[in-house]
Amino acid sequence: MSGHARRDLTTKNYHKLRAQLYAFLLAVDGIVMALALAAANLIRFGDPLSEPGIRTWVVLFPIYAVVAIYNRAFSIEALTWPRRSALRSMSAMAFALVLMALLLFALKVGADFSRLVFGIGSVLSVFGMATSRFLVGRAIGPRLNWTFRRDILLADEVDVRPRNSEILVSAAENQLAPNLDDPAMLDRLSNVIGECDRVILACPDDRRAAWSEMLKGANVDVEILAPDLRDIGALELRSLDGRTTLLVACGPIGMRDRAVKRTLDLAIAVPALMVLAVPMVLIALLIRIGSRGPALFRQPRMGHGNSMFQMLKFRTMRVENEDRDGVQSTSRDDARITRIGSFLRRTSIDELPQLINVLRGEMSIVGPRPHALGSTAEDEAFWEIDRRYWDRHAIKPGITGLAQVRGLRGTTERREDLRDRLQADLEYLAGWSLGRDLLIIARTAMVLVHRRAY
Repeated sequence: MSGHARRDLTTKNYHKLRAQLYAFLLAVDGIVMALALAAANLIRFGDPLSEPGIRTWVVLFPIYAVVAIYNRAFSIEALTWPRRSALRSMSAMAFALVLMALLLFALKVGADFSRLVFGIGSVLSVFGMATSRFLVGRAIGPRLNWTFRRDILLADEVDVRPRNSEILVSAAENQLAPNLDDPAMLDRLSNVIGECDRVILACPDDRRAAWSEMLKGANVDVEILAPDLRDIGALELRSLDGRTTLLVACGPIGMRDRAVKRTLDLAIAVPALMVLAVPMVLIALLIRIGSRGPALFRQPRMGHGNSMFQMLKFRTMRVENEDRDGVQSTSRDDARITRIGSFLRRTSIDELPQLINVLRGEMSIVGPRPHALGSTAEDEAFWEIDRRYWDRHAIKPGITGLAQVRGLRGTTERREDLRDRLQADLEYLAGWSLGRDLLIIARTAMVLVHRRAY
């Protein structure tokens, strides 16, 4: 690590930068809320500075600020992911509105506030703050190269490459070794680490314990690279009766949770099919008019418990070009796709018939997306790339999933594309909850139209 790099590492204070950005976001939120309530004042009283709106802001904004901080609307994740920032500000605002309403009711001072101003201002605030959060995030992110933390990759006799904004530090070049009996060594390590947020350690197995002891007093998060654990498919580190264990597999969710998940599926699928029945019939007619063949496309996919089922989609290709095994991935301007099929794919409308699969119990609203049996990445079948692929079928496949809302969708051109999706699916299985399903459903609306849909 060069002297220039060391000076940059110790003088560039990312903690201060983040604090400034959080304060800026809070100020933007406050301004947007004030403008929303001023607009509500104007609509109700014809005066944007009327007292009811000001009084509402004085009570609501502090409540929102506390809830937003607790809700991690001001966090590294919120800075890195503008959509996540917008969602968290919306949820914080919604919770703050409920708390304010309860507070006014409990104190019996509701008569001092205008319900119309409160209602209009609340709606405008929620959408205005979410929009401003997204726009501010998209404006700030590129200026800082989407880097809001400083991570050091400390390499000790291991050949490793840094990723993203990680700074590679060679232990040998900086005369560093895991020696707790040398105070000067500890001081040198402290100077190298500087103001970083996290140290990622790469070292031989026999030196992990020594380095761990060395870094425990560094006042930063320390993580150890363990490629050997990836080979056995470790999902999570756990403690069992004082013993450290690795979670390498997780079975299906319990009976009670399965009942809850099935109830959610039916609560969404049944009303959705009733509302969408006429539009779906019209879409089917347009497909039949546009090209000969059936309106629905049936394709064998692997489902719950590694059993196959026929997944339904609106047909988007010409009949003579249909690929039941999914051997050939679709590409942009694919000649096999019909004119209406292109629109259906871009908007994800072609997936609507899968609500019938949900009704049959073959699929769930949320779960790992089922893949065509012939799908490949770099000319290798998915299960050949990673044997953990079959583990994702311990739960019903879904219309949407954690991988999809993270933007991991479209063609799998590289092996890493499959691995990233697989890791998201296994993470979903390991940490299922009803709340996570509801959040994924809410976030799906933001990725229905995406740049990799073709």
